[in-house]
Amino acid sequence: MAVPPELIEILRCPKCKSKVELKEDPVRLKCVNAECSLAYPVKDDIPVMLVEEASVEK
Repeated sequence: MAVPPELIEILRCPKCKSKVELKEDPVRLKCVNAECSLAYPVKDDIPVMLVEEASVEK
């Protein structure tokens, strides 16, 4: 796994402060808030938690 579960547990979406969950293919961290729905990329096993780098996934 690219991102340790312990890290995923403490990370929050920088836009809405909701939890994120790990998604595969491609590897990304997706906000669980249905109104936000941002997906943050993981590059070289490092989550890029910048709103400017995120994409919207409904």
